[in-house]
Amino acid sequence: MTSDVAAPRTPVPLPDRDVVVGLVVNPVAGLGGAAGLKGSDGEQVQREALARGATPRAGERAARAVRALLARRPGTRVVTVPGSMGEHSARDAGAPCALVRPSPSSSADPGPAGATTARDTRQAVVALADVDLLLFAGGDGTARDVLDAVRELGDQAPPVLGIPAGVKVYSGCFAVSPAAAGFLAAGYASGLRHGPGTAGAGTVEAEVVDLDEERYRQGLVSPRLYGSLRVPAARAALSGRKSGSSGVVPASVEGIAREVVARMRPGVRYVLGPGATTQAVGRELGLTTTLLGVDVVEADDGGVLVAGDVSEPELFALVTGREAVVVLSVIGGQGFVLGRGNQQVSPRVIDAVIGCGDAAGRRLLVLATPQKLAALRGRPLLADSGDEDLDRKLSGHVQVITGYRESTIYQICTASEEFQG
Repeated sequence: MTSDVAAPRTPVPLPDRDVVVGLVVNPVAGLGGAAGLKGSDGEQVQREALARGATPRAGERAARAVRALLARRPGTRVVTVPGSMGEHSARDAGAPCALVRPSPSSSADPGPAGATTARDTRQAVVALADVDLLLFAGGDGTARDVLDAVRELGDQAPPVLGIPAGVKVYSGCFAVSPAAAGFLAAGYASGLRHGPGTAGAGTVEAEVVDLDEERYRQGLVSPRLYGSLRVPAARAALSGRKSGSSGVVPASVEGIAREVVARMRPGVRYVLGPGATTQAVGRELGLTTTLLGVDVVEADDGGVLVAGDVSEPELFALVTGREAVVVLSVIGGQGFVLGRGNQQVSPRVIDAVIGCGDAAGRRLLVLATPQKLAALRGRPLLADSGDEDLDRKLSGHVQVITGYRESTIYQICTASEEFQG
């Protein structure tokens, strides 16, 4: 849940001029997700992700946000930095954009490999200090870099808004989806243009949280609060901070695991997504599975680990032409089922598994403790796979397993459609 550390701030109406929206993209954000690397920080990890066949996705997600912005506010002025750190995304979205060049030492146009550094992000943010709202595409590490630059700018810093493009996205300063970021930016711009009382005017403080990726890859989840960023005030469009599982009753998780195993059929491959609840399913089968990776198991002879901690290409090969079921848990506090920390379960993997069948039936099992569902307070579960057509296909109602012989029907929708302004 987004934590407000200050009362909402209502800006003074702008004089008679256009609102200017800035754009910064971390082109390597999310690169390690589908590759099964649980993050993208560091050149070595990025090189390994590319070697495993990963493709950059942050630029396309940034372009989707800009398209949504322009759909709501045609003619919005977009200012960005050259190359893959903004210009390419703006032009792909059809946005005429002005370019601002960061200091000469920046590698804002890094070339085809897309290798950029935290320093490049900070310099780009500083170069765009004069915009009315800054959109940035990345993950929690990018949010930390933006926070560092905002602290450097002090009172001159504009409000910012994250376009989710990283592997995890635990921080509360991100919109729930790229399209939601564009819609929220458009609403905020309207509020600036027309003054107080307009929907979208005002800002709140939202938390920046990140993990130590090396510890994370070892299965140690230790989120740390780094500070807060001033973001447009619209709770429905913000993802909120991921909540932990400290309040979950262990018996609830074990009951869910027993129910999943009771439903398993011989000869079917089961894809276990990340999380403590899905790891409990592995334990119930007598297997050692990963906490934060994706594993493939079968229920034959008590339990067989077909493959552990797989990448997206490996997973696709394992489920293609075979009967399979995807088992995913809900992210606490945010409600995401797809698109946060489980990018290995890609749109083509989902398509290979569910085909033309009932997506909310036997081929997709969603797991959540009653506490997790109660914490959502009626908000729907969210899908942000990167393929909006697939997300719409998954939308509707899905059976959620909440315990042994216990389940409930719960709404799931695309993250893009959860907020429409």
